[in-house]
Amino acid sequence: MRKTIFYWEKIYDKAQMGAKMMEEILVVKDLHVSYSDGRAGFWGREKGMEVLKGISFSIEEGEVFGLVGESGCGKTTLSKALLGLLKKYEGTICHRAEHPQMVFQDPYSSLNPAKKVGWILEEPLRLNTKLSKAQRREKVLAILSRVGLEEKMAERYPKQLSGGQRQRVCIAQSLMLEPKLLIADEPVSALDVTIQAQIIDLLRTIQKEMGLAILFISHDMRVVYQMSQRVMIMKEGRIVESGDVDRVYFHPEHPYTKMLLEAADIREEGD
Repeated sequence: MRKTIFYWEKIYDKAQMGAKMMEEILVVKDLHVSYSDGRAGFWGREKGMEVLKGISFSIEEGEVFGLVGESGCGKTTLSKALLGLLKKYEGTICHRAEHPQMVFQDPYSSLNPAKKVGWILEEPLRLNTKLSKAQRREKVLAILSRVGLEEKMAERYPKQLSGGQRQRVCIAQSLMLEPKLLIADEPVSALDVTIQAQIIDLLRTIQKEMGLAILFISHDMRVVYQMSQRVMIMKEGRIVESGDVDRVYFHPEHPYTKMLLEAADIREEGD
């Protein structure tokens, strides 16, 4: 039986865990997730489909760690597990980051259409801090500026914004509690190509300025290469290859990695 642990606090003791562990903001070991199909199996246990099959990896402070895989491979399930949205799983997920945040794929559905942008951004502060109304307002305007939006955007509803502006608001929302870890799940796939480049540049700038660690999830090999220092390749719920992004991209070992690179017209060195 695997031990299941979920830490939301800074749990590592340097003397016990070693200096290297102090640099890791997220550690995942042998993570398994299954979804029940409601049928009874042998000895009366519920049958289920295993979605994640022994996932292990770690992310260091300030690192952008890429995750690539086709639709249905388990990327979104992994994100839910990391955010504490799944109650049943086997394995170990250790956080050293308070309030890890998510940047969602679709900026159209991830913002409350009935509320103005200022209210949306202020809500995490109302729920999680003791800041005064004036202090919350000041922070909202500062974050808007950081993501390249004017103060007047605080008075607009999401429907009044373009797709790129909405995604900037989503990024701003994820930054309100000053997290050390972001999970960016296909954050540019719903945007036009020209807007994608702007959002990638924004994420890269914010990551450097704030020292964020980012788990950058995408099916786009080129975008992941632009963003990441290390990368892992997922297929059918398993990690089939991982390592330094240059090594994986230009000296791939697994046939599936080679197939993805070929489909993206990225050639191995020497080809």
